[in-house]
Amino acid sequence: MDVEVLAMVNDTVATMMTCGFDDQYCDVGLIIGTGTNACYMEELRHVDLVEGDEGRMCVNTEWGAFGDDGALNDYITEFDKDVDAASNNPGKQILEKMVSGMYLGELVRLVVLKMAKLGLLFDGHVSNALRTKGKITTAHVAAMEEYKNGLKNTRNILMDLDLTPTSDDCVAVQHVSTIVSFRSSNLVAAVLAAILTRIKQNRNLRTLRITVGVDGTLYKTHQQYPSRLHKVVRRLLPECHVRFALSDSGSSKGAALVTAVAQRLASQRRQVDETLSPFRLSQKQLQLVKSRMRMGLEAGLKSKGPSAIKMLPSFVYRTPDGTEHGKYLALDLGGTNFRALLVNFKKGLQQNTRLYHKIYTIPLEIMQGSGEELFDHIAQCVSDFLDYMGMKNAHLPAGFTFSFPCEQTSIDTGTLVSWTKGFKATDCEGHDVVSMLRDAIKRRNEFDLDIVAVVNDTVGTMMSCAYEDPECEIGLIAGTGTNVCYMEDLKNIEKAEQKTDKMEREEGTPEGGEEKLDDGTKREKKVGDAEIPKMCINTEWGGLGDDGSLNDIITPYDIEVDQNSLNPGKQRFEKLTSGMYLGEVVRQVLLDLTRGGLLFRGHVTEALKTPGIFETKYLSQIESDRLALLQVRSILQQLGLDSTCDDSIIVKEVCGAVSHRAAMLCGAGMAAVVDKIRENRGLDHLNITVGVDGALYKLHPHFAEVLQETARVLAPQCNVTFLPSEEGSGKGAALITAVARQKL
Repeated sequence: MDVEVLAMVNDTVATMMTCGFDDQYCDVGLIIGTGTNACYMEELRHVDLVEGDEGRMCVNTEWGAFGDDGALNDYITEFDKDVDAASNNPGKQILEKMVSGMYLGELVRLVVLKMAKLGLLFDGHVSNALRTKGKITTAHVAAMEEYKNGLKNTRNILMDLDLTPTSDDCVAVQHVSTIVSFRSSNLVAAVLAAILTRIKQNRNLRTLRITVGVDGTLYKTHQQYPSRLHKVVRRLLPECHVRFALSDSGSSKGAALVTAVAQRLASQRRQVDETLSPFRLSQKQLQLVKSRMRMGLEAGLKSKGPSAIKMLPSFVYRTPDGTEHGKYLALDLGGTNFRALLVNFKKGLQQNTRLYHKIYTIPLEIMQGSGEELFDHIAQCVSDFLDYMGMKNAHLPAGFTFSFPCEQTSIDTGTLVSWTKGFKATDCEGHDVVSMLRDAIKRRNEFDLDIVAVVNDTVGTMMSCAYEDPECEIGLIAGTGTNVCYMEDLKNIEKAEQKTDKMEREEGTPEGGEEKLDDGTKREKKVGDAEIPKMCINTEWGGLGDDGSLNDIITPYDIEVDQNSLNPGKQRFEKLTSGMYLGEVVRQVLLDLTRGGLLFRGHVTEALKTPGIFETKYLSQIESDRLALLQVRSILQQLGLDSTCDDSIIVKEVCGAVSHRAAMLCGAGMAAVVDKIRENRGLDHLNITVGVDGALYKLHPHFAEVLQETARVLAPQCNVTFLPSEEGSGKGAALITAVARQKL
C-alpha cells in the first residue's frame, strides 16, 4: 500500500470535527467514555506554543489530569484514593478516575464492599466476587440506573456476585450507583462550564451560542447521564445557549475531515514551496556565482573589450594612516538624498574627528529631469549648507561622493558611465560630473570650492572604515543599490596602464610602484620592504549577469522586475540583491500566489497591482523575529492587503526567501573578491576587513548574518571581518580629499 499520513488527530478533536461538519456552532468536543477529555477552539493569540496570533486553533485540553496538582483534594474520597492507589498510574489523571467509565464501576464496588463489611448490606456477608477488582463495571452502573428496570437489574447483578440481596439492599446499592454517576456528571458539567466561560470571555460576548460535540460509551449508554449533564451546565451558565450533539460516526469521520483539510493545506504548501524553490540556492549554485563573479572581476581589469563588471579605477592608492588633519567638505549624492558634510580631522586623534552635516532630498522630477537642473539643485544645497555653517566665504577642499559608475582618468574627474538607482537625468552620461558640478557652482556665483576628488560611495565607505581599522581594504554597499570596491595590485589593472604617465604626473608614483628609466622602460620601484603598489578598484559588481551569466538563477519574477525597471537588461545582479528591487520582487511573487488562489483568498487588489507599493523596508519589518503575525497582518492592512494568519505566514516566508537569496548572492560575490586578494598576495590564509554601509545590511534582521556565513563557507581560507561604517561614505570622501591634499 502507498499511504500518505497527513494528520494525527486526537479522538476528542475528531469528535468536534464530526459534529462541526453539520453544525457551524460546534467549537467544543467532549469524550465521556472509558476515558474523558475535552477540546475547544482557542484564540490563537493565547497559544504561546504555536506561531500566530490571529484566528483560532483547536486545543486538546487533556483535562483528565485536572487535580494532579491537588486542585481536587477537597472532593477526593477514600474510595477515590483506593482506586488511584490500585491503578497503573497512581497520582495521575485524577479527574478521569473520578468521572470516567473505566473507574465508575470500581468506585461503586468499593463503596458497596465497605457497607457490607460494616453490616449495612447483605447482613454483613461479603462474597469473594465482591472482593474482586473489576467485578462491577460501568455497564453495570448504567443498568442499575435504568428508568424502569433499574432495581431488577441491580438484583441480578448482585446475585451474580454470589450475594443474596434484600429489596432494601437493592435500593441502597442502586442509590450508591446513582450518587457515584451523578458526581461524575456534575464534575464534567463544572469543568465544561469553565471552558464555555473562557470561550465567551475570549469572544467578549454577553451571550454565547455554542454546540458541544459528544462521544463516549458512558454518555451514550447511560440513560440518565446526558440529561443530568445538560441540566447542570445550563444551570451554571444561564446566559449561554448550549446544544449537545451526539457524534453518530464517532471520531473516524472527524479524522477524515481533518485529513481532507490537511490535504488541501499540504497541496497549498507544495505549491508555495514550488514557487519559492528557485530562490533557495544550493551550495553548487553559489559556487558557480562565485566563479562567475571572479571571471567578471578578471575580465573587467583588462583594457580590451566590454565587461559586465566594469572594474573602474578610482585613483585612490592608499588607505588613511591616521595623520590626516584639517577641515574638508564632503558632498554625497548616494540616491534619493544628497548630504553635505564638514569634517574636521585632528591629527592622530581619530576619536576626536568632528563632523557636521545636513541632508537634502532629491525630488523625483529632478532625478529624472535635465542634468543642468540636477547639478543646480546640488549647488543650491551646498550653498544652504555653507550658510548654515557660516562658511560661505571659505575656500575649502572638497570631496564629491558620487554613487554611480564613473570612468575616471584622475582623482578629480569622473565620466558617468550610466545612471542607476532610478536616476535618469539627461545630458549626464558620458560627461564629467565634476565639471558639471563646477559649472553649476559658477552659475550660482555665491561660493567657490576646490573639488579635489570624486569618489564612489563604496570607496568612501572603505576609506571611512580604514581610518578605524588598518586591515580594511574592501568596501561594500548593501542598501538601495549594491557595490564593492577593493585594493587591487596595480600590476593587474591593465586598463590603467595607458594612463600611467598621467597618473604619475598628477599623483606622483605610488609608493613601491613603477618608475621610468632613461631608456623609457619601466621597472618596479623598490622602497625598502614596501608592499606591491595598489589602487582601489570600484567593481560596479551590480552589472554581473548583464551578459546572461546569471540566467540560470534568474526567476520569472526577476525578469518582470527587470522589464519594468528604468534600465531593462542592466544591473541584473543589483536587481537580485539590492534594496531598490527586493520589495518589488516580493510583490511579484505575492501577485502570482494570489492569482493562483494561494493568498488573500485569491483576491487581487489594486494595491497588490501597484508597482513599488511593497517597499524593502517592509521586508525588514516583517522578517523581524520579534514581530508577531498580528503585526505582520497590520503591515499588510496598511498596504491594502486584508490577510489571514495563514496569509501572514506565507508573506513572511516569501520575504525571507527573497532577502535570504540576496544575502547569499552578496556573500558569494564577496567570497570571490577576498579569494582574489588572497591569491594576489600568494597567501594560504588572509585576514581582511570589509567596511560596510547600506540600510539593507544595517537594518534587515538577517541579511548581514547570512551574507557573512555564505562568505565564510565559500572562502574558507579567508578570515573576513565586517565593520559597519558609522559615518558612511561622506567621511570617506573627506579622507580621500585629505590624503590627496597632503600628498600634493
